[in-house]
This record gives sequence, structure tokens and C-alpha cells, in this order.
Amino acid sequence: MLGDGTPWIWGIAAQYFPWAIEMVDLYHAREHLANLGKAVYGPTSAQAKEWAAARSEQLDDGDVEAVITSVKRLRPHQSNVREEVCKAIDYFQVNKERMRYAKFRSQGLFVGSGVVEAGCKTIIGLRLKQSGMRWTVDHANAIIALRCCQLSGRWEEFWEQRSVG
Repeated sequence: MLGDGTPWIWGIAAQYFPWAIEMVDLYHAREHLANLGKAVYGPTSAQAKEWAAARSEQLDDGDVEAVITSVKRLRPHQSNVREEVCKAIDYFQVNKERMRYAKFRSQGLFVGSGVVEAGCKTIIGLRLKQSGMRWTVDHANAIIALRCCQLSGRWEEFWEQRSVG
């Protein structure tokens, strides 16, 4: 289950997919770091980019503890930025087991939503969003199911299951 780290996503995962491996989308986690770096060091600061890049490397390695330690070392003077630092610490602590990217990659898992988004665009967008098309939900779902069967190489399996019973 790939999500952006918001608690409601993990609630859905627990309810409907309790066996799933939960992962925070790497690009969302990196975005948190980039935004925090800009808040602390300034939006156009080279130091902000360097800080976020170093933390992103730590994330890629799955070393979330090092990221948390680095965030805790930040000492901004403005109260609103201190609040952002506290939020970031909480975000990374709560989701640290969902950010073991090196481990996930070693299991052959994708750690970013780009693959899913590209799949949706290929499977759904190219078929359902052509000029002039209008779909009911039921008919769109039927076409999506057929496209998934065809593109995953499970076309024959689909028809075998339909003819039994």
C-alpha cells in the first residue's frame, strides 16, 4: 500500500488490506524534506537544497533514524518554523517503518507512485478519456476490468472463470 503518509490512508489499509506492506511514497517524503529545508534556510537557499539532498540520500538508504536526528538538530528562530520542524519529526517518526526504502527495493517493490500513475494513465486514461467518450460508472468499471485482464496477460484466465459455473 503506497500512500503520502496521512493517517486516514493507513486506516483504509488496515481495514481493507491488513496483509499489505505499507509504504510512504518516496517522493512525498522527499517533498517534506525539501519544504522543511526551505522553511528553515530560505526558499532560494543553496543550503536548503544541500540539506534536503543529504536527507534524501539517507531516506534512499532507508536510514530514517538519521533523517530524524538531522531534523531534530535544526534550531530555527521563528516559532512557525519550529512548529514545522516538530511536525516533520512526528511525520518521520510515525512513518519510519513505512520508509525503509532500501529494504522495499530489495524485495522488488516500487517506492514511488509514478509507476501506479503511469499504469492508470495507460490502462484507464488511454481507453476511457478519448474525445467524445461518456461512461457510466458500471460500464467504465467493466472496460477497466477487461483492459487489466488483457494488459496483464490474464485474458484467457478471465474467460475461463466466466464460463465455469
